Amino acid sequence: DVQLVESGGGSVEVGGSLRLTCTASGTMDSRYCMGWFRQPPGAERAGVATFGRGGSRHYVDSVKGRFTISQGSAKNSIYLRLDDLKPEDTAVYYCAADVCPVIQRFMSTDYVYWGQGTQVTVS
Repeated sequence: DVQLVESGGGSVEVGGSLRLTCTASGTMDSRYCMGWFRQPPGAERAGVATFGRGGSRHYVDSVKGRFTISQGSAKNSIYLRLDDLKPEDTAVYYCAADVCPVIQRFMSTDYVYWGQGTQVTVS
């Protein structure tokens, strides 16, 4: 089983920055990939940035050039740097993990393990 814990959310002004952290524990071998999703108020959960097979990085178009996903040296932590934040980035941000999808579709149904979420509010 895999447990995920996110931290680093908060309230920032437009144009500000945040860094989110997700730390995993439990059984997660090299077949697993981790990523970040978000769920705005009244909307469905959707992918933001994910790692794919071989360490490839994938971003949804709306965050390209503003968000950066990275991984700790121990491979059990991932980070999401959020720069140039906009009001539409307001959401609960979730960390996810599962065996790497064959095709990166940014779909929540491709991941089994989830953290509890951390709120990001931009105003």
